[in-house]
Amino acid sequence: MSWISGPLMAFDLETTGTDVETDRIVTAAVVRLEADGSLSGERTWLLDPGVAIPEQASAIHGISTERARAHGMEAAAAVEEIARAVADGLRSGTPLVVMNARYDLSLLDRECRRHGVESLSERLGGVPSPVIDPLVIDKHVDRYRRGKRALYALCAHYGVPLDDAHDAKADAVAAARVVRCLGERHRPVGGMPLDDLHGLQVRAAAEQSLSLQAYLRRTADPSAVVEPAWPLIPRRREPQPGESVPGVPVRSR
Repeated sequence: MSWISGPLMAFDLETTGTDVETDRIVTAAVVRLEADGSLSGERTWLLDPGVAIPEQASAIHGISTERARAHGMEAAAAVEEIARAVADGLRSGTPLVVMNARYDLSLLDRECRRHGVESLSERLGGVPSPVIDPLVIDKHVDRYRRGKRALYALCAHYGVPLDDAHDAKADAVAAARVVRCLGERHRPVGGMPLDDLHGLQVRAAAEQSLSLQAYLRRTADPSAVVEPAWPLIPRRREPQPGESVPGVPVRSR
């Protein structure tokens, strides 16, 4: 049976910014969609991230510092629950849908380490798998299509409603529905075994990163570096005395 005919779990974060090494989780959602597209399970979290939420981030997801401090869970406890929910879903054999997975999964990894919580990789004994990323797959199957590839643009392209963009639950549900439509439209991907699909995305994400890096080096910054790892960016190594380690830019979502 193809993965498009089975249940999907989807995960989404809204955060204080776009740097996986320094930014924090503000809201999170883990949802389960059945084969008919119905929502059969959901968990959502509002966190007090422990830092001020920049106005630019609040303008996107609607959560202010004051609201997070007044109503949000303590960050370490929430991060533990989020990591456990995602790990439990993957252990059950349900594929995990994450739009721009290298961002959300890497930021969750850093939050786990920041708060002394067991990471997804530690819980699962390796990099989270199988992950299905509509951003990576769409770029792979429709490489030359012009226009944006943000979630709202993918929803418009694949005919998926997105009524409350940048709400973690709404984005998670929409990502799962987009990826199912994508699999139905592009049958070679939709019929691929999950392990093979995961491996395809590892290779495709690396190729896409190298292509973007080459473009940036030609047009903007000759020293630009775009992280090729997917679905989890390795932790940045701390520099030794007298040594500098280049940063890893992360594209905004």
